[in-house]
Amino acid sequence: MIRDITLGQFFPGQSPVHRMDPRMKVLLTIVYIILLFSVGNWLGFLVVILFLAVSIGISKIPFKLMIKGVKPIIPLIVFTSILNMFFVAGDPIFKIGFFKITIEGVVLAAKMAFRIVALIVGTSLLTYTTSPIALTDAIESLLKPLKKVKFPVHEMAMMMSIALRFIPTLIEETDKIMSAQKARGADLESGSLMQRAKALVPILIPLFISAFRRAEELALAMECRCYQGGEGRTRMRQLKYGRLDLYAAIFSLLCLVGVILINLFAPVIP
Repeated sequence: MIRDITLGQFFPGQSPVHRMDPRMKVLLTIVYIILLFSVGNWLGFLVVILFLAVSIGISKIPFKLMIKGVKPIIPLIVFTSILNMFFVAGDPIFKIGFFKITIEGVVLAAKMAFRIVALIVGTSLLTYTTSPIALTDAIESLLKPLKKVKFPVHEMAMMMSIALRFIPTLIEETDKIMSAQKARGADLESGSLMQRAKALVPILIPLFISAFRRAEELALAMECRCYQGGEGRTRMRQLKYGRLDLYAAIFSLLCLVGVILINLFAPVIP
């Protein structure tokens, strides 16, 4: 399961989505999140599916990779779905003792499950098609107006990109530690919930030590290279909006307007 986590990974390519300005991709990701949580009925969900399908198709990222990234959150989806089905008031379908499954609960569970999956897939597309350096430059450029109020824009963007960059590294490190502990006879997959929690201690301690060691090495490397933040820093690639960004913005805004109109003139899901 740990190997299925793909958050923070970048997959190089030459698709139109890869060639888009990273600032536009960040902005369109925000628009997509607004679009996803503005949906009020099934027609709106179809618009979201269309938006997501077109984005994935143009990006040329394998669909299997998208599904692989969803696997780690399946327990969360199941847990939230069960809570919604059993604890939402409404017309009961059938009862099990004190618990009852309602029509409204099933509908809400389906909505929440779809939104969680669509949120993970849509936001993962940003990191799949944007390198950490480009993402840092995009965030710093978008937050540039905050420099007027002495906000540390460059440092914030750098921390976010470093965090994303080291997620795959920490996942790989966790997998190595788990394999090493299993080779020493550690049982990580059986027993009660408390026993499994205790079995994680031999994994978490070396993982934290490794993470702090990497952070210290990175800080020393930046100091040795006289890194002083964003003041006077130049970039090899200058960010520039292009025709692809304009087309993507128009398509995204049309989808958002479509969802708003559907919410106004179509019945809302209970």
